[in-house]
Amino acid sequence: MQSSTDDQVLTRRIRRELKTVRVMIALYCGAHHRDADRHALCDACDELWRYVEKRVQHCPFRAEKPTCVNCEVHCFKPAMRERVRQVMRYAGPRMSWRHPLLALMHFVDGRKPAPSRER
Repeated sequence: MQSSTDDQVLTRRIRRELKTVRVMIALYCGAHHRDADRHALCDACDELWRYVEKRVQHCPFRAEKPTCVNCEVHCFKPAMRERVRQVMRYAGPRMSWRHPLLALMHFVDGRKPAPSRER
């Protein structure tokens, strides 16, 4: 359960971004890993989700956070970044059919410029 401090830090856009990433990971996992339980992520995808969630929640830009691909500060480890890229490459084209509103909003968010690194 999230504390009130976490709720203050997580803006509506960041919560939507996390939801979008979670859906993308689920699409990828469903196609590549899951066998029996269609509602749960496999261990590897759950690990990736927890890592992404933690990094996004602790983004140094807070409410001004850009999409990660547009960010000057890369806070993901290279191996995790590559795993996210694989997920995005697979799930991205499928999002417009399965979750059109999330896909549209992710596209719009990605068009916003990243804030300057100087704070």
